[in-house]
Amino acid sequence: MVNRLTSAKSTVAMRHWGCSAVVMFATVVALIAPIADATAKQARRAQPAETTAPRVAGELIMAIVSIKSQQVTFYDADGWILRAPVSTGVKDRETPAGVFAIIEKDKDHHSTMYDDAWMPNMQRITWNGLALHGGPLPGYAASHGCVRMPYGFAEKLFDKTRIGMRVIISPADATPVDFSHPVLSSFVPNAEVIAAAPAKAETLSREAADAAATADEAKKTAAMAARESVPLAAALRKLERLKARADAELVSADKAVAAARTDQARAKAEDRKQKAAAKAAELGTQFDTAKADASSKLDAASTAKETAKTAQTRKADTAKAALDAKLALEPVSIYISGATRKLYVRRNTHRPAPDGGGEVFDATIEVPITIRDPGKRLGTHVFTAVARSDAGLRWTAVTIEDWDDAKNALDRITIPKDVLDRVTPTALPRSSIIVSDEPLSEETNYRTEFVAVLSDQPQGGFITRKPSEVLMADDNGWDNGNPQGDDGFGFFFQRNPNPQPSNARRGGGQIFPPMQRGWW
Repeated sequence: MVNRLTSAKSTVAMRHWGCSAVVMFATVVALIAPIADATAKQARRAQPAETTAPRVAGELIMAIVSIKSQQVTFYDADGWILRAPVSTGVKDRETPAGVFAIIEKDKDHHSTMYDDAWMPNMQRITWNGLALHGGPLPGYAASHGCVRMPYGFAEKLFDKTRIGMRVIISPADATPVDFSHPVLSSFVPNAEVIAAAPAKAETLSREAADAAATADEAKKTAAMAARESVPLAAALRKLERLKARADAELVSADKAVAAARTDQARAKAEDRKQKAAAKAAELGTQFDTAKADASSKLDAASTAKETAKTAQTRKADTAKAALDAKLALEPVSIYISGATRKLYVRRNTHRPAPDGGGEVFDATIEVPITIRDPGKRLGTHVFTAVARSDAGLRWTAVTIEDWDDAKNALDRITIPKDVLDRVTPTALPRSSIIVSDEPLSEETNYRTEFVAVLSDQPQGGFITRKPSEVLMADDNGWDNGNPQGDDGFGFFFQRNPNPQPSNARRGGGQIFPPMQRGWW
């Protein structure tokens, strides 16, 4: 009985305690809920906001995407001008950190990779599908590798950028800072050269066009002369063979006369000799006459061939000179790779790519360089000339991988004087120097500026895409041998039979096709 009573009391107590616990839990939840809601609202408020600097914007020079902050910032010569939240790639499809440039723009782009997905105001940075474009922003990384921007922001931005504008994707927050260095101080534009550059480019372009027309006409003349000389040469070869046989028959008949032992044999041999001599003389006369008649035409064909060869050389030389003059009007981009210990130079030719995608970038300068302490990492630094100054150009630096600071990295590099002599007199704002341990990505080709990704950062959104396939021209240029259409560009790009290297930090290399020897 006592046990039953005790058990009943315990049951009542337990029920009373359970009710109290429920009440206490509910009270705690009620107290915590506003705090959690406030925290969530605060977190949402902490998301990057779309903002515009309170000043008149200049020309946009670069964009920096922070994967950490999920934010993109656009800069002109005087600092940031536009800022907006973004969504970069999810896990296993991460947006690769590195250095890129805008290579194509499409106002109303639809994806060929993701079920015709709408990607408005698309600005491509690689040909294998990475781009900045308008898209939904949930407040965190959510894309397949692209950088999504607010729809309205992407639309407003679209007409403010240009092909070749630098896009830096940084693992953490990065900003450009004013920077000076003796290497950068050597980039002193020559005002007279720059002032004369447009007229020089126009003059050389006309000369190149004239040389191309002359070369084409000389080529046609040489081809016609060669066709006309073929039957003449064949006829001469035939007569020469017949004459050689007749001469050999005469020699044989002469030996037969000498070897004759009887009058009858001697008379027969003499008759044979006379006939052989007459035939040899006749064929000799025919050969000499035909040779004299054909000589002028054969000489003309040979002269036409040499003339065409000389004209073709002049066509190439003037095309190169004209291109160099045009490139002098463009900002220069220099990439220095610790992996390959080479320096690469690129400038936009503004010539449409032959396969209809983007524009062709000139890549005719590629030289080895000296890097002090090559076993020590350089880091990745982007130096940009943002404006003219009294001393030459005003520069900024952006560091996205700080193994060595920007100053020390430049201190360790020796740029060949002949390269500086070629590019510094016409160095313009928006020119840049990129220093990195990385080789150029296999996405770098004739229709991109430099593409380099940080190999120690996730690259899922890059790796899951196939490397872009690009058309390579052969020695006949882009137009299957049509000399009117290549403008000399056929000499820049040739088929590369070697497989392209991956983006290993060491042992990688440049991936754009080898250039025709003699251009640099």
